[in-house]
Amino acid sequence: MTVQSERDRQSFDQSTRLVPRQAGRPVRIEKAQKPLQALFRLVKYLIPHRWSLILVILFIVLSTGSGLAGPYLMGVAVDRFIDNKNLTGLAEISIAILIIFLIGNVSDGASSWIMARVSQAALKRLRKELFEQIQNLPLKFFDTHPVGELMSRLTNDIEAINQAVSQNVVSLLSSVLLMGGILVAMFIIDIWLALASIVVVPLMLWFAEWVARYTRKGFRQLQKQLGSLNSVMEESISGQRVIKAFRRNQSVIEAFRQSNQAVYKAAVYANSYALLLMPITSQLGNLFVIVIAGLGGWLAILGLTTVGDIITFITYARNFVSPLRQLSNIYNSVQAALAGAERVFEIIDTPGEVADAPNAYAIPALEGNVCLDHVYFGYSAEKPVIKNMSLEAKAGQIIALVGPTGAGKTTVANLITRFYEIDRGRITIDGKDIRQIKKEDLRRQIGLVLQDNFLFSATVMENIRYGRLDASDEEVIEAARLAEADHFIRQLPQGYQTVLSERASNLSQGQRQLLAIARVILANPSILILDEATSNVDTRTEIRLQRALLRLMEGRTSFVIAHRLSTIRDADQVLVIRDGEIVERGTHAQLLRQQGFYHQLYMSQFRGEPI
Repeated sequence: MTVQSERDRQSFDQSTRLVPRQAGRPVRIEKAQKPLQALFRLVKYLIPHRWSLILVILFIVLSTGSGLAGPYLMGVAVDRFIDNKNLTGLAEISIAILIIFLIGNVSDGASSWIMARVSQAALKRLRKELFEQIQNLPLKFFDTHPVGELMSRLTNDIEAINQAVSQNVVSLLSSVLLMGGILVAMFIIDIWLALASIVVVPLMLWFAEWVARYTRKGFRQLQKQLGSLNSVMEESISGQRVIKAFRRNQSVIEAFRQSNQAVYKAAVYANSYALLLMPITSQLGNLFVIVIAGLGGWLAILGLTTVGDIITFITYARNFVSPLRQLSNIYNSVQAALAGAERVFEIIDTPGEVADAPNAYAIPALEGNVCLDHVYFGYSAEKPVIKNMSLEAKAGQIIALVGPTGAGKTTVANLITRFYEIDRGRITIDGKDIRQIKKEDLRRQIGLVLQDNFLFSATVMENIRYGRLDASDEEVIEAARLAEADHFIRQLPQGYQTVLSERASNLSQGQRQLLAIARVILANPSILILDEATSNVDTRTEIRLQRALLRLMEGRTSFVIAHRLSTIRDADQVLVIRDGEIVERGTHAQLLRQQGFYHQLYMSQFRGEPI
């Protein structure tokens, strides 16, 4: 196994444990480290829609104003019309109240509709930037970031931002305006009743914050545990073949039971505190009403206030409790959104691939002369993988790279394709440093056939055309014929229009390899890299693969990374790599006669095959 594949394995293991690390332990609660910075960056995505936001604010103000005017007019109706038995005035003011409430409801709906459009436009841009950034990141980034973690940022974190922006911004603004407006209106109507009411408000705010603190902790823990539970379920479904083959059904069920129990505990904890909010704030609201009713009744008896004012105050008191509860819930949502925004911006701020040099060459075609000149490279600064490596491959030659697992063979291929940047030395193609060639032109001229090629959930035709998107159907079919894939493709249910399942699991390993070869044939590169392209297939399929590969390698500079003797016997040059260095070089026959390290590899791996 190469250093790179070992790093991939460790990354995969970290993201695919059947038993979550959180089970049975306290979970680290995630929150935004720099919430204001994350908030300001999110606001930048809303700025292009400033006029729509101004309209939203105007509708919120209109809605809040109607919410304040309604109770006030009720008090006026009691004092001026009910006491005086003025039915005409009562009817008129009732119609006015109805119109005001109607305006409020329409304004509420309008502000929510506009904000939904604005938020989705902003999130569309954010999602686009995040996805484009992921496409531009270097491969070394993916060595340390599991796929599940990146998917979580594209889905869960974006959804957390969506919940806060699309649903809670309007609620937050209207709640704050309504609470502030109620307090101001109370002081305007009756200062003594307002002062009495304020005594209860700090108690309500303190309790709301106390509950919010524990519910925030609980729901974050719940989200963590739900993520672990989803991971267990996803892996158990995707890995059914392995689970059944190794009879691990019970262990998977036990892993699910532990994760499910952790979700249960977290949900009970979170909801226990969350459910406290409504009954206790309702009781505090009742206390609010009792204070106003008691003091207001006493003041009314003394002639210092009116029954209408008391009714207005009681209505305001009840209206004050609802936005207070909303603010507690919104606070949790905003915290989760800011934490998610930080995780998203962390990816966006990650440096992408090294850009093309300002004077980079645009090369339409390459001859294929490849040279490594005293190259050094390491996936980390402490552990060099390639040490002072030099090699030369002339156009059209077949170069075999052999050596033990982890020697650095695949790394050489990664450096030629410039998937990783070398630390020292230089790599040239046709005499030009690859750092001076545009990456797009360089990679267009290099074809890769790997041990485990990735095929998309698309038709066979589309998977082969991935090698050259402007290819006609006839060119795709000709490439498949040259790759000896045409016969089995035509036997598929819909032939070339057959849709492959996830990771092409409805094809055999050999069939997947033949499709990958057809894809490279269609791309028509000048340089070819075959990384264990014939491994994991039966002998009969290997013969077909060999014929297809010989056709593919004809006239191309080819680097063959292989363990099977049949793929390297006819190589123009065999390079034996050990610990990142070339220790032997020559033809297959020459190296066997030397009886050195290559001879040892042959005797241990290829014993019984003809020399």
